[in-house]
Amino acid sequence: MFVALGLTIMSCDKPAEAAKNEAKTAYVDSAKLVDEATEAKDIEAKYKGLGEKLEQEIAKFQSDRDAFQKEAQVKGMQWAQQNASTLQQRQQMISMQQQKLREESNTEMDSMISAMKKLIKGYGKEHGYAYIYEASAVLYTDEKNDITKDIIKLVNDKYKSGDKTTEEKK
Repeated sequence: MFVALGLTIMSCDKPAEAAKNEAKTAYVDSAKLVDEATEAKDIEAKYKGLGEKLEQEIAKFQSDRDAFQKEAQVKGMQWAQQNASTLQQRQQMISMQQQKLREESNTEMDSMISAMKKLIKGYGKEHGYAYIYEASAVLYTDEKNDITKDIIKLVNDKYKSGDKTTEEKK
């Protein structure tokens, strides 16, 4: 009986001791971080504007292609074959511009996200976190462990100061 009581008393002391040794953890909602990061919004706006210009060019090309098809019906197959190369070259150029725009946008966003990860890692070290998880990987945790707002503020403050996260020194 005394042995069982002794174990119970010792186990009551363990939670206080375990709390001291417990790893500090947090999580970040990366989707929310990207949605609310000023730099991400600026990148999106930049490529949206470029995309709209390209869409106008595509619309003009489609109009010209339709006109070409009508003219080919009137002038015949031989005329269409002789004049189709210009239209095909234009279509290839537009496709290349679309691909380039996608690649540049993806590269810029990837660089920003990579820099954000470094920033989160630095934040974690500075604040004594053993682990910082992505919110989508966490099944349950207390909301007090959510540091997303802190990270958003840190990222936006850094961007506003002119030190874009995509230009972070490596």
